[in-house]
Amino acid sequence: MARIKRGVAAHRRHKRLLALTKGHRATSHSLYRRAHESMLHALSYAYRHRKELKGDMRRLWIVRIGAAAREHGVSYSQLMHGLKLADIALDRKVLADLAMNDREAFEQLANAAKERLGAAA
Repeated sequence: MARIKRGVAAHRRHKRLLALTKGHRATSHSLYRRAHESMLHALSYAYRHRKELKGDMRRLWIVRIGAAAREHGVSYSQLMHGLKLADIALDRKVLADLAMNDREAFEQLANAAKERLGAAA
Protein backbone atom coordinates (compact mmCIF):
# COMPACT_ATOMS: atom_id res chain seq x y z
CA MET A 1 0.00 0.00 0.00
CA ALA A 2 1.23 3.45 -0.88
CA ARG A 3 2.28 5.86 1.84
CA ILE A 4 -0.01 8.88 2.22
CA LYS A 5 1.70 12.08 3.29
CA ARG A 6 -0.54 14.51 5.19
CA GLY A 7 1.33 17.69 4.48
CA VAL A 8 -1.27 19.22 2.17
CA ALA A 9 -4.19 18.69 4.58
CA ALA A 10 -2.24 20.01 7.57
CA HIS A 11 -1.06 23.03 5.60
CA ARG A 12 -4.63 23.80 4.53
CA ARG A 13 -5.89 23.48 8.11
CA HIS A 14 -3.12 25.75 9.40
CA LYS A 15 -3.76 28.35 6.72
CA ARG A 16 -7.49 28.37 7.55
CA LEU A 17 -6.76 28.95 11.24
CA LEU A 18 -4.19 31.67 10.52
CA ALA A 19 -6.77 33.42 8.34
CA LEU A 20 -9.21 33.39 11.30
CA THR A 21 -6.65 35.13 13.51
CA LYS A 22 -5.83 37.86 10.98
CA GLY A 23 -5.64 41.13 12.88
CA HIS A 24 -4.46 39.62 16.17
CA ARG A 25 -1.29 41.08 17.64
CA ALA A 26 2.28 39.76 17.66
CA THR A 27 2.74 36.01 17.11
CA SER A 28 -0.95 35.38 17.77
CA HIS A 29 -1.62 35.61 14.05
CA SER A 30 1.53 34.10 12.61
CA LEU A 31 2.58 31.07 14.69
CA TYR A 32 0.14 28.18 14.48
CA ARG A 33 0.16 27.11 18.13
CA ARG A 34 -0.13 30.67 19.46
CA ALA A 35 -2.77 31.46 16.82
CA HIS A 36 -4.81 28.44 17.90
CA GLU A 37 -4.80 29.65 21.51
CA SER A 38 -5.70 33.16 20.36
CA MET A 39 -8.56 31.84 18.24
CA LEU A 40 -10.00 29.83 21.14
CA HIS A 41 -9.93 32.88 23.39
CA ALA A 42 -11.46 35.07 20.67
CA LEU A 43 -14.30 32.62 20.07
CA SER A 44 -15.09 32.38 23.78
CA TYR A 45 -15.10 36.18 24.08
CA ALA A 46 -17.40 36.44 21.06
CA TYR A 47 -19.85 33.93 22.58
CA ARG A 48 -19.84 35.69 25.95
CA HIS A 49 -20.28 39.15 24.45
CA ARG A 50 -23.19 38.06 22.27
CA LYS A 51 -24.97 37.30 25.55
CA GLU A 52 -23.85 40.56 27.20
CA LEU A 53 -25.05 42.61 24.23
CA LYS A 54 -28.67 41.78 25.05
CA GLY A 55 -28.35 43.31 28.52
CA ASP A 56 -26.44 46.29 27.15
CA MET A 57 -29.22 47.03 24.68
CA ARG A 58 -31.91 46.73 27.36
CA ARG A 59 -30.01 49.22 29.56
CA LEU A 60 -29.72 51.62 26.61
CA TRP A 61 -33.46 51.37 25.91
CA ILE A 62 -34.28 52.06 29.57
CA VAL A 63 -32.06 55.16 29.60
CA ARG A 64 -33.72 56.49 26.43
CA ILE A 65 -37.23 55.81 27.72
CA GLY A 66 -36.41 57.41 31.07
CA ALA A 67 -35.03 60.55 29.44
CA ALA A 68 -38.08 60.93 27.19
CA ALA A 69 -40.45 60.22 30.10
CA ARG A 70 -38.86 62.95 32.25
CA GLU A 71 -39.49 65.44 29.42
CA HIS A 72 -43.19 64.70 29.93
CA GLY A 73 -43.07 65.02 33.71
CA VAL A 74 -43.11 61.36 34.68
CA SER A 75 -40.34 59.02 35.85
CA TYR A 76 -39.42 55.80 34.07
CA SER A 77 -40.97 53.59 36.74
CA GLN A 78 -44.16 55.65 36.84
CA LEU A 79 -44.40 55.51 33.04
CA MET A 80 -44.00 51.74 32.97
CA HIS A 81 -46.51 51.28 35.80
CA GLY A 82 -49.00 53.62 34.11
CA LEU A 83 -48.65 51.77 30.81
CA LYS A 84 -49.28 48.48 32.57
CA LEU A 85 -52.40 49.92 34.26
CA ALA A 86 -53.59 51.22 30.87
CA ASP A 87 -53.12 47.75 29.32
CA ILE A 88 -50.56 49.09 26.83
CA ALA A 89 -48.18 46.21 26.18
CA LEU A 90 -45.18 47.64 24.33
CA ASP A 91 -41.72 46.32 24.99
CA ARG A 92 -38.78 48.54 25.85
CA LYS A 93 -37.25 48.28 22.37
CA VAL A 94 -40.40 49.72 20.75
CA LEU A 95 -40.83 52.37 23.45
CA ALA A 96 -37.22 53.51 23.02
CA ASP A 97 -37.69 53.69 19.25
CA LEU A 98 -40.83 55.78 19.71
CA ALA A 99 -39.02 58.04 22.17
CA MET A 100 -36.26 58.67 19.64
CA ASN A 101 -38.14 58.78 16.33
CA ASP A 102 -41.83 59.52 16.99
CA ARG A 103 -42.14 62.09 19.77
CA GLU A 104 -45.88 62.65 19.28
CA ALA A 105 -46.73 58.98 19.72
CA PHE A 106 -44.54 58.75 22.82
CA GLU A 107 -46.22 61.86 24.23
CA GLN A 108 -49.62 60.21 23.77
CA LEU A 109 -48.36 57.10 25.57
CA ALA A 110 -46.94 59.21 28.41
CA ASN A 111 -50.23 61.09 28.75
CA ALA A 112 -52.19 57.84 28.80
CA ALA A 113 -49.89 56.50 31.52
CA LYS A 114 -50.25 59.70 33.56
CA GLU A 115 -54.05 59.55 33.29
CA ARG A 116 -54.10 55.97 34.53
CA LEU A 117 -51.76 56.85 37.39
CA GLY A 118 -54.02 59.74 38.35
CA ALA A 119 -57.10 57.52 38.25
CA ALA A 120 -55.42 54.82 40.32
CA ALA A 121 -54.28 57.27 43.03
